Formats: sequence, C-alpha cells, structure tokens
Amino acid sequence: MKQLAALTAVPGGAIRVAVHEDEPVGFLLVRVLEPNVFSDERSVYIEALYVAEHFRRRGAGHALLTAAGDLADSVGALDVYSVPLPGSRGVQRFLARLGFAPAAGHRTVPTAVLQRKLVAENGGSRRQVRGIEDLIARRRKARIETNSGPVDLRAFQASLVVPQETPPATPVAPSSLGSEHQAG
Repeated sequence: MKQLAALTAVPGGAIRVAVHEDEPVGFLLVRVLEPNVFSDERSVYIEALYVAEHFRRRGAGHALLTAAGDLADSVGALDVYSVPLPGSRGVQRFLARLGFAPAAGHRTVPTAVLQRKLVAENGGSRRQVRGIEDLIARRRKARIETNSGPVDLRAFQASLVVPQETPPATPVAPSSLGSEHQAG
C-alpha cells in the first residue's frame, strides 16, 4: 500500500483498476510527465501493468490501456511509455501487439552487487574515484613543486652506456674438452 500511496503522491500519478463482478482483477500505475529537460512534450508513463492470471486474454489489459490512452488524450500527451519487467515476455508481446516499440535500453544491478564490484575495481578501497581533471591538476602541481617534468633522457642514457669490447674467441681443440689438464 505504501508504494501505491507514494505513486499517487507524485504529481500526475494515478491508479486505474480493472474490476470484474466487483472484484479487482488488474491494475495500472501511471504518471503524467510534464515537459522537462529530456522532453519538450507532455507524456504518459506506465509504471506498472498487471492482470491476474485467470483474467488474462479476457479484455482487462485492453481496458487498462484504454484508460491510459484516454488519460494521455485528456492531458494532450503525444506518447505513452511503458517499461515492462525484464523477462515478462507476455507483457512485452502484449504491448508490442498494441504498437509499443523499444525506445531506450535500461540496465539494472542490485545495489549490493554494484557496491561489491566498485570496491573490487578500486583495489579494495571504497574511496571515491577522482575525475581526470583532478588527476591532471595533481600531476601539474607535483611537477611545479618538484621542478620536474617531461625530460628527454635519451642523451643521458646514451652517455652511461660504455661500449664493451668482446674478447676474441679462443679456439679450443676437441681433445682438450674432456681433459682435466690445462695448457700453460
């Protein structure tokens, strides 16, 4: 009940209920979205659509979406959006038959999994990852304070290399390889 109360408390939130013989058999949670940063037009967003299993394919879903269409028409909304639950193929097919098309991709992750993965990627610490701008600023500050910076070390490295002369090869007779005596 708290979720339903929260939805109706949101501006534009509404609940529609499908009833058969005075018994609720389905519901629609819907919101009217006003123009905002992402859209210049008013739209209707279906938060949830549910019909009891025994009443599916009997017109309850159509009645609920008719109510959504009527709401959209009454507020001048150009589009009706719905994001069915992943894996709910029946709802996805139902919406597709009524003309709903993919509009965006959503990705989801449980909070605990996200936090665990972030800790693992940050080397075990939960510190906040700093932006690239902060990293560049810290490097610049360190260079100024230590008076160091990009230096071409090729000339310096070349001066350290002492050419080594390879000693001439001394021929060894095959007969002396197995001998314990050394020639003097």
